[in-house]
Amino acid sequence: MIHPTAIIEPGAKLGNNVSVGPYSYIGNDVVIGDNSIIESHVVVKGPSTIGSGNHIFQFASVGEACQDKKYNNEPTTLIIGDNNVIRECATIHRGTTQDQGVTKIGSNNLFMAYTHVAHDAVIGDNVIFANNASVAGHVHIGDWVILAGNSGIHQFCKVGAHAFVGMYSGVNKDVPPFVTTIGTPAGPVAINTEGMKRRGFESDEVMATRRAYKTLYRKSLGVEEALAALADDAAKYPAVQLMVDFVKNSERGIIR
Repeated sequence: MIHPTAIIEPGAKLGNNVSVGPYSYIGNDVVIGDNSIIESHVVVKGPSTIGSGNHIFQFASVGEACQDKKYNNEPTTLIIGDNNVIRECATIHRGTTQDQGVTKIGSNNLFMAYTHVAHDAVIGDNVIFANNASVAGHVHIGDWVILAGNSGIHQFCKVGAHAFVGMYSGVNKDVPPFVTTIGTPAGPVAINTEGMKRRGFESDEVMATRRAYKTLYRKSLGVEEALAALADDAAKYPAVQLMVDFVKNSERGIIR
């Protein structure tokens, strides 16, 4: 399963049934789980731990040192879960000591061609990065988020679960769960109702999130006033509670 032109450093640990294609490089301190496929011309450096069933396509660079000028070759890490697809020319960097020292990616994600995950980012599960989508350092992306093509997330921003970041969006503040954005700087346009329906949310909960969106964005209320107005629905609907908790904990402030 290892092509004779591939270079596997002695410190690398490959699980069962791992395939490594022509001219790929697997560095020291790299762990790759069972049933993973590394196509040709891939570079994986460490310290990096990559789970099982991942598929990394040609010319991707995974686990490289970050592009932060403060980084001084400290032993930071990258952790990737299971069943991720990392397409052509994607770049995923290790963390820095200015944060927790780790870039962390969950499971069942799709990173399309030319996407970028910067140092210290935290990516949840079932996320899609469309072509050329990028996140800067220290960004947190929740579960089931979709970043459309050529979208970008400013450093330290957070995007809540089930949000949809529209094509060419430039996000410079936090995006609450379920919210759809568009524009540069990105602004809210709607609730991601289609995504909610696809993931099995009941119609009454979808309607509750739409009411919550209108309270946050269409009633000319301050954030504290809007959160107070959402208290009753938050007590009834977990999705609204998720939105309320996210807004309460936002450090950069939410997109408006």
